[in-house]
Amino acid sequence: MATANLATHGATDHDHDHEHHDNFITKYIFSTDHKMIGKQFLVTGIFWALIGGFLSILFRLQLGFPDMDLTFLKPLLGGWIDEAGKLDPNFYLALVTMHGTIMVFFVLTAGLSGTFSNFLIPLQIGARDMASGFMNMLSYWFFFVSGVIMFISLFLENGPAGGGWVVYPPLSALEQAIPGSGMGMTLWLIAMTFFIASSLLGGINYITTVINLRTKGMSFSRLPLTIWAFFLTAVIGLLSFPVLFAAALLLVFDRSFGTSFYLSDIYISGEGALPNTGGSPVLYQHLFWFLGHPEVYIVLLPALGITSEVIATNSRKPIFGYKAMIISMLGITILSFVVWAHHMFVSGMNPFLGSIFMFLTLIIAIPSAVKVFNYLTTLWRGNLIFTPAMLFSIGLVSFFISGGLTGIFLGNSAIDIQLHDTYFVVAHFHLVMGSASFFGLMAGVYHWFPKMFGRMMDARLGYIHFWLTFVGVYLVFFPMHYIGIAGFPRRYYSWTNFEFSNMYTDLNMFVSAAAIITFAAQFIFLFNFFYSMYRGRKASLNPWRSTTLEWTTPLFPGHGNWPGEIPAVYRWPYDYSKPGAKEDFIMQTVPLSATPESNLPHEQELVKLEKEIIAEEEEVLVANESKES
Repeated sequence: MATANLATHGATDHDHDHEHHDNFITKYIFSTDHKMIGKQFLVTGIFWALIGGFLSILFRLQLGFPDMDLTFLKPLLGGWIDEAGKLDPNFYLALVTMHGTIMVFFVLTAGLSGTFSNFLIPLQIGARDMASGFMNMLSYWFFFVSGVIMFISLFLENGPAGGGWVVYPPLSALEQAIPGSGMGMTLWLIAMTFFIASSLLGGINYITTVINLRTKGMSFSRLPLTIWAFFLTAVIGLLSFPVLFAAALLLVFDRSFGTSFYLSDIYISGEGALPNTGGSPVLYQHLFWFLGHPEVYIVLLPALGITSEVIATNSRKPIFGYKAMIISMLGITILSFVVWAHHMFVSGMNPFLGSIFMFLTLIIAIPSAVKVFNYLTTLWRGNLIFTPAMLFSIGLVSFFISGGLTGIFLGNSAIDIQLHDTYFVVAHFHLVMGSASFFGLMAGVYHWFPKMFGRMMDARLGYIHFWLTFVGVYLVFFPMHYIGIAGFPRRYYSWTNFEFSNMYTDLNMFVSAAAIITFAAQFIFLFNFFYSMYRGRKASLNPWRSTTLEWTTPLFPGHGNWPGEIPAVYRWPYDYSKPGAKEDFIMQTVPLSATPESNLPHEQELVKLEKEIIAEEEEVLVANESKES
């Protein structure tokens, strides 16, 4: 075992002891350094979060204040505001579509997983870089090109893609259906093709790096839970994103080449019956949701992994149930692939088949509950330090509980048939997926900002940002459950024509006002982030007194992370507050033989093996010195 780990350790060196001499282009733009690529994903994700959030404010203005004169937006939106100052209904649908696409894929997938998988995997497993720096660079630039194409679609004469972020056919398959089914939909499909390529390149890199480039002693049982989360997220993406590509490819064929994968017996007023026969739009639903539901965990698992790290560090306690957390993530990974059709209870599926998917959906609540229990028990009687990262992590746990409970309702097919396509669904997934994942992203930024930029973010601004966002999210999405139960439909441009919904006028105004305030609060973070990057207080090497490997690198690590030999690992990543220890944390790089006063019985047995590993390391060093001389 020691020899195998030593061989793995040697494979990570790559003769990287010297610094790379990069110019501006190769260091900041076409970089192959995983740390810089992670920052590129982060800054790009922040840009898209602002765009996606702004689009949501536009359609919340329509929903909360349907009689408002929006003429003041005409310089920005042009012809999408009519002469009466009202938002065009087709553009409203495009706003909803682009908001969902941007937030789910560009922010919570690329911005979250792309940032922290890139930045943390090599640092926390003890590797010089990703397995392929060039492939890693390509993954970012494919994402960037995807974003450019999607951004261009916002300025088309007929507007960007419409039809909801799920782009169901036949609406999305017929260019003449609505303005949002024209060139905007074509660009949407092209952009998503580049995005899928980016995700697959990144996923292959993450998996290969974790399996092959761990430092000496870094067994799978010693990996931080963040790495487990990123690893399993990459596995999910690698298996599910190709299915979305297949769905999009067949949609392109139907749109441009006259095929009938999704089209059959379509009659268009003024044109007559189309020649397409034999297709089924339900096929698209199966293909889309085979990615769509794993996508929930592609954005959620990295956030949960980050939360595990932040809560353990700031509770000054070992994470409760390390193995149970890993098993629960494995269970979520497997179950996420077999529950997709619970999104399709109203598609006319056989009720018996629906009961099977309902059963599997309810089972997935078990590993999720295990994670919540482990978070709460880690917090219980911990020596809590309420950093901004800790607050955002606790906020994630809150959203995961409240949003997850409403998921049990929607997992029941009999109830879901009534609540499908109402604001109850919107409230559920925005809490359990959108807000929880966003809070995981924020927790990660506040926690690893010192390692990214060598400076500290302002904690006071972080506290203000947290409380405004936390309270604002609940004020936005909690009331939506009530109007959803009352039957309030989603994606409707105007609800004032329905008598039953007029009683919710004030509630919709309240939600829209809360959304505007919550969006405005994000500019506090934006200022804090960019100001602290250049003017923040200089950070120490290990400001949070953490135990994991990334805090053993220099304050500004070069391309290669460690200037000399990569440190070896001797213990698991959560040795906090061990009885008998001199400090309340012990780094993974500290040998067990150096802490006899705090070693547990099973650790005493590992001391002998550890000494053998150290002896082998010394032999290798002596041999290398002999070769050099």
